[in-house]
Amino acid sequence: MFLESNNHSVFKLNYHLVLVTKYRRSVIDDNISDFLKKIFEYIGEKYGIKLQEWNHDKDHIHVLFSAQPNSQLSKFINAYKSTSSRLVKKKFPQIKSKLWKSAFWSKSYCLLTVGEAPLEVLKEYIKSQGEDKRASNLQISYLSYERTRRK
Repeated sequence: MFLESNNHSVFKLNYHLVLVTKYRRSVIDDNISDFLKKIFEYIGEKYGIKLQEWNHDKDHIHVLFSAQPNSQLSKFINAYKSTSSRLVKKKFPQIKSKLWKSAFWSKSYCLLTVGEAPLEVLKEYIKSQGEDKRASNLQISYLSYERTRRK
């Protein structure tokens, strides 16, 4: 497991973000997705956010990204949504007719944390802190999980 660090902390913060177009309008094609991705990467730099994986369907995008402890996720997401909405309508004016009152994104979004190990393994690991025997068994369980995950 690779950990990132800055001046004051060591961390691994990964998130899965899903953004949906307003009223699920089918307006995202490959070109628009590529454009939205470039905007994400550009704005993400200012917030300490790095894109890990990106994909789309006609009415939504899935983004896997890493962040830093001082990343302001809600501010970043709002900045991304407003900027990308404005720029995508400017670059691809043909989509305006498909949108509801020119709104590109839905007001809501889904943001999930993503971990390396299953939640139950982590819960047991945390419970076992200070108990040498159980901790080593959990470490073996985690290593076994990692090996099977990579196959």
